[in-house]
Amino acid sequence: MTSQAPIGHVAMPARVAALPRNKVGYPIPWFVATLEDGTRDFRVASADLMVNAVKQQLCWVCGQQLGSYVAFVIGPMCAVNRVSAEPPAHRDCALYSAMVCPFLSHPGMRRREIDVAEPTITPAGRPLMRNPGVALVWITRSYRVVKSPGGNKGILFRIGDATETAWFADGRKATRAEVLASMTSGLPALQEACQLDDDPDESLRDLDSDYRRALALVPTS
Repeated sequence: MTSQAPIGHVAMPARVAALPRNKVGYPIPWFVATLEDGTRDFRVASADLMVNAVKQQLCWVCGQQLGSYVAFVIGPMCAVNRVSAEPPAHRDCALYSAMVCPFLSHPGMRRREIDVAEPTITPAGRPLMRNPGVALVWITRSYRVVKSPGGNKGILFRIGDATETAWFADGRKATRAEVLASMTSGLPALQEACQLDDDPDESLRDLDSDYRRALALVPTS
């Protein structure tokens, strides 16, 4: 979520409503880092809070204890490899974020770069630095914390089988056409990443299998 989020059209979960607010009244997600000047920048996630979230099983959005079911807010290509660079959240916190966060809800929104001091998070693995246009809330009962196999040092979250999925675009349910367009446009980047592996041919075969599996999650209308 950022300070530009159009929060008025979506009911705010109680746990999100309990978060501190910025100067214009928007809730500040728990993961947001406190910078050296004491300000909170919505674009910057705290590395220390990442550690706390993992060790104590806390929601990445509200900071409260997670339950048996957790939710990841991911892009379509993460539905292919079933990996997230961010910890899970409560179902309601994740759904709210997918509908309200400008970067997640607006296909034209781009990430603004900022120079900040540590401790902040650089995405692990080989992240696709793009706005995919659609967001997927992936609810599951299981996940594993794994070391990043390449790219930046760090950890990743290997997501278990979904008990429920929900696709969003522009703060509403995404259409099948929107999801397929995003997946089609992101596939070449994953194929390119396969070329960096020790056995590119095997990686490409695995990618094809994973991609077909992800297609089964695409909405039917």
